[in-house]
Amino acid sequence: MSNSTTAPEPIIELRNVTRRFDDNGFIAVNDFNLTIERGEFVTFLGPSGCGKTTTLRMIAGFDRPTSGQILLGGKDISKLPPNKRPVNTVFQRYALFTHMNIYDNIAFGLKLKKMDRGEIDKKVKHVLEMVDLEGFEERSVATLSGGQQQRIAIARALVNEPEILLLDEPLGALDLKMRKEMQIELKAMHDQLGITFIYVTHDQEEALTMSDKIVVMNGGEIQQIGKPEDIYNEPKNAFVADFIGESNIFKGIMTGKMKVRFCGGEFECMDDVPEGTQIDAVVRPEDVIITEPSKGTVTGKVTGVVFKGIHYEITVESGKYEMVIQSTKTPKVGEEVGMCLEPDGIHIMIAEDHTTRFDADVNEDYSLEYNGRTIDADITKVVKGSTLKDGVLKDSSGETIRPENLRIHVSIEPTDIEMTDDTEKGLTSGEIINLIYKGDHYSYVVRTVRGHDLIVDDEYLWNLGDMVGLVMPAEKMNFTLAK
Repeated sequence: MSNSTTAPEPIIELRNVTRRFDDNGFIAVNDFNLTIERGEFVTFLGPSGCGKTTTLRMIAGFDRPTSGQILLGGKDISKLPPNKRPVNTVFQRYALFTHMNIYDNIAFGLKLKKMDRGEIDKKVKHVLEMVDLEGFEERSVATLSGGQQQRIAIARALVNEPEILLLDEPLGALDLKMRKEMQIELKAMHDQLGITFIYVTHDQEEALTMSDKIVVMNGGEIQQIGKPEDIYNEPKNAFVADFIGESNIFKGIMTGKMKVRFCGGEFECMDDVPEGTQIDAVVRPEDVIITEPSKGTVTGKVTGVVFKGIHYEITVESGKYEMVIQSTKTPKVGEEVGMCLEPDGIHIMIAEDHTTRFDADVNEDYSLEYNGRTIDADITKVVKGSTLKDGVLKDSSGETIRPENLRIHVSIEPTDIEMTDDTEKGLTSGEIINLIYKGDHYSYVVRTVRGHDLIVDDEYLWNLGDMVGLVMPAEKMNFTLAK
């Protein structure tokens, strides 16, 4: 007798899907690849503007990919209209028909299919029982609470018996208590029905509570795919670590076999990374152990204590670093404490190369500029062995080099860029679209007016959405001539 098990069956596949908006060249989704198995509860999680709703709309058929394929059961449906797809969508704004009663709202799609009245009655009754609103057929939409309206919107989608149910932030309009109750109910409904749920949210707790699989997105790209436990305990980069739950993130270096130094102390860890490797260490607040100063691996002074209901959130300054701790202990502000970490309380990530890079434009007079602003650099020092005389650039052999034939790569370290609130100052300007605290500084992502994302490190706190100028000294730049 064979012990082999049947492999999970993919229901939806997205292959190299990109969505570009031609009016401004903005790329909402970039080279997106994902396989969703039949019956899974998959959540797209990320901040506003990360591309999660655009991806959901492409699966639903309300939007089309610029390139790539969307496969349903192995068949390309990228150009199939929404009404030809076995998919129903529930939106944050429930879009219920206020002039219809509950029965007519739910039965609307079935009537369009010209289904028999008796069959419609049976199906409407069944889905109302499923969402625990039996007997509400004659009620007006206006008499329902927000939670009840949300259930009716789900019932209206489920009555069509879709293979896939798409949910675009459906709990966003509910209060906290109702939202938590509906999270549990939706998960139970998914388990009961066995159909595929694809869910969009920016709420991390919602994603962790409900999902079989989480797809973390940022800037139109997938950052990590995994089970909730893996996403939380083994984040692949600083963005995921910062976005999923609360984290302390510190720059550090491996000092030996499973030994790491950060935040002024050396700790044992579980990750076998080669000695000398630059890393980012992720420490969850609940994993920090508060001790007497003499017993701590590092020490610091308590600068803040806030009661959070089931624990205290404690902020400790240790030299130039700051550690956030969740504990049932209540040290006093100003008190000196020690801090320890167990090896499994430290997650090591190889430090990402955050060097800011862009291409400079070469003008007819061989001056360099970016975004219409001049870079104070000498072209003859960029093009080695060249000379500039009478407005003509020649290489070492005397051959003329035309400006249009030059492509100059520029790189600069994030710490060498200064942010200013004067957007007319500096080499370019842009909007802060992301920030991560790294223990002793903030790492920002600034999207420039050209649509480029530049990394900037700054010790001061700016706000998401702030428009800033970026001062980049030419003497701090590295210029490379493209071949």
